[in-house]
Amino acid sequence: MNGERLAARLDELSKIGKLDSGGVNRPGYSLEEKQAKEMVIGWMKEAGLAVSIDGAGNVFGELNGCKQGRAVGSGSHLDSVPNGGNFDGPLGVLAALEVVEAWKEQNYVPAKPFVMAIFSDEEGSRFKSGLTGSRAFMGQITKEELDSLVDEDGKTFAEVITAFGSSVEQYLHAASQKGKIGTFVEVHIEQGKVLERAGEPVGIVSGIAGPAWVELTFIGEAGHAGNTPMMGRKDPLVAAGMFIQAIEKLPEQVSGTAVATVGKINVVPNGVNVIPGRVDLVVDIRDIYEPARDQLVDLIIEKAKNISTGRQIEVEIKINTRIKPVPIAEDFQNRISKAFSKYDIKPNFIPSGAGHDSMILGTEIPVAMLFVRSKDGISHNPREWTSLNDCVYAVHVLKEVLEDLIETEN
Repeated sequence: MNGERLAARLDELSKIGKLDSGGVNRPGYSLEEKQAKEMVIGWMKEAGLAVSIDGAGNVFGELNGCKQGRAVGSGSHLDSVPNGGNFDGPLGVLAALEVVEAWKEQNYVPAKPFVMAIFSDEEGSRFKSGLTGSRAFMGQITKEELDSLVDEDGKTFAEVITAFGSSVEQYLHAASQKGKIGTFVEVHIEQGKVLERAGEPVGIVSGIAGPAWVELTFIGEAGHAGNTPMMGRKDPLVAAGMFIQAIEKLPEQVSGTAVATVGKINVVPNGVNVIPGRVDLVVDIRDIYEPARDQLVDLIIEKAKNISTGRQIEVEIKINTRIKPVPIAEDFQNRISKAFSKYDIKPNFIPSGAGHDSMILGTEIPVAMLFVRSKDGISHNPREWTSLNDCVYAVHVLKEVLEDLIETEN
């Protein structure tokens, strides 16, 4: 491993879309994302990879193996959230590339083919619809959905992808290549503090949570704040407040990894001296276990109905998102644990509450993820930071895991 090379490349990528804050802005299908890909493509070719780009802008660097068959893959993304950090995505891309560089220096020829991947628009900051590159690769996105996407500048997805150098038709054709990858391993910063508390550089993801979004509208009676007596009010904001407080205790009833969050709320008419007539909110519900996640959805809906009945108001409920969680196979986690022992790293098994490209690939093929310690658990922020030492540990472990997968018959 060449830590200096890895650090230099992370630094070079940080200059593309750089902001005065120290963060970066590289939206999906932007000039900045394209420039970042082109920079890495140059390094990929120097490392001996055969590079191709599909209609969704996904980049693949292929290394032939001694035998034919589906490849072992690794990689991540290069786009960012607005004013994002320099490790979320790029570390996974460059970790995979650094493994290839090591193989080149060792004259190592893999038994199975290997594919390094850079997926487009993972963050979804441009169209508020993330993971579009990996979803296109796996055939999990439709023309109807693409036709509905419009960015903040009023540009349609078709206009953006055409300017990028592709088309909607070519974008949808990206799924024709999904069979090339049979197993996938992604390196990513933790976005939490488990590893920092444990004093370990790298951890094992036990599963990737699938979100369910429940949209609720509490409907009461609007009125004058001064002239309406407290007795008999039908205030939907009071009901919403009771509901938000109540759901804090519900996740622990179904799973130790389940979470529920209300991060968006709208009060109508939102006046200082007006009792609200309606409150809209969305509950984000996640777990790495689908039955537990769905049980929590039911508990939350039941709680909303009970509170609205008790307050004599109405509630409208709609489930508008339900994505399957992706548990990481136990035998896959155990294989990674063996790689940890070589470097005296104590395995920490961590559920991922955030979505990743691996989550999309994992709906059809075996996937695994390595988390790398993140200072103060900060991510999606210019202060996002992972030490070079931890990055190098991650590359070492990734190399061990990939070689184990490549040399195994199954």
